Amino acid sequence: MAETQLLDIKEIVRDSFDEQEVEQLGVKLSQLEPEEIAVALEAMPLEQRISTWQSLHPDEQIHALSYMRDDARENIFKQLEAPELSVLVERMDVDDLIEMLDELPAAVYQEACSKLDATDKEWLATALAYTDEQCGRYADHDVLTIRNNAKIRDAIRLFKKLNEDAEYHDALMVVDRTGRYVGMLLSISLLGQPSHLPIVEFIDDEAPIVDGEMDLDQGSDIVARSGYTALAVIDEEGKLLGRLSIGEALENVRRSLESQFMHTAGLDETEDLFAPVMNSAKRRAVWLGINLLTAFLASWTIGLFEATLQQVVALAVLMPIVASMGGIAGSQTLTLIIRGLALGQITPQTYWTLLRKELGVGLINGVLWAAVIAVVTYFWFNDLIIGTVIGLAIVINILVAAASGVVIPVLLEKVKIDPALSGSVILTTITDVIGFFVFLGLGSLLLLP
Repeated sequence: MAETQLLDIKEIVRDSFDEQEVEQLGVKLSQLEPEEIAVALEAMPLEQRISTWQSLHPDEQIHALSYMRDDARENIFKQLEAPELSVLVERMDVDDLIEMLDELPAAVYQEACSKLDATDKEWLATALAYTDEQCGRYADHDVLTIRNNAKIRDAIRLFKKLNEDAEYHDALMVVDRTGRYVGMLLSISLLGQPSHLPIVEFIDDEAPIVDGEMDLDQGSDIVARSGYTALAVIDEEGKLLGRLSIGEALENVRRSLESQFMHTAGLDETEDLFAPVMNSAKRRAVWLGINLLTAFLASWTIGLFEATLQQVVALAVLMPIVASMGGIAGSQTLTLIIRGLALGQITPQTYWTLLRKELGVGLINGVLWAAVIAVVTYFWFNDLIIGTVIGLAIVINILVAAASGVVIPVLLEKVKIDPALSGSVILTTITDVIGFFVFLGLGSLLLLP
């Protein structure tokens, strides 16, 4: 997003707090793209968000909602009276209804569905046959199709029907008489061709195809890498469901990356910045509770060596260094492995090579920094044994951290748990517990009489 656009959004957010400027906000917002309007609305507390959103034209309201996070969108719906919400939903097309299904009250959603025509009802039923993580659920049915026995003049006639606001329509989806997908007809391939020629000679049948049952992230990645502005989405019988455009694909990729980033902190990427206090508190309480359990486990490990700590106070002073070094080393490896898994770069054939490589890196860094810390500790406490103990503990903990950083995300993915969501919690627990146990255990063996 350009800097000038960011400035526009900041100005709009500021004006939303000024009652004299609210009436002009609709005009200012209309100059922005729907994605930018959504960002501006999400940057406002609920009261200002509602009044600003209501200043928009109804069509702009729907477009902005489609780009907002689920939680932020739901919070707007909750502020509307039932009649207002019903009127809004009646203006939505099938794609909008599918997108906002989970946030709409069931009664309002059912009422809107009952008013759809037969074609839209059929499309809705087809889309809902797929899960909310599959491409078939979100295939755009606003797609230009043409039969494979048509002529070039028929294709040109279809292209001429497009309005100037149509996006990513530089190709027609070619189907046979049963509706099965055959290929794409690119507009550029028709330039200078006689109008009486059959289109079958110009069909591009080498373009990648997105399967309706394919994971949305995977399908979006295929579109983003394809070099086409849109790809066909087909069902298991090869029939055309719709298309997935490059714009939607890149938006899905962005959301996926944001999701991974938020999950590293135990947060949901759909959470509204200005969500009600209780809603946010409930969501975050779970991960705080999990973190508390892991903290108790680390404290219990320390408690096993209470007698050692009472006699050798220096160990208590140095304990955070051991845990911190292991935690940082493990986090570095964990981040690389999660990225590799997300990009499909880690396979069973490369797993052991990667593990050996990370252990090698851990060994080199462990020995290097263990030596530095041991020397500093020796001069600090004037005790060679304490320096030796912390040096050995650092090496062991960094090796454990490196191995854990590789193993944890791979195992979590195998059991269908998002490693970005829980990997860091498990890693921190392991490095803390192992680090404290090794450090205090060695201290007990070497320092106590």
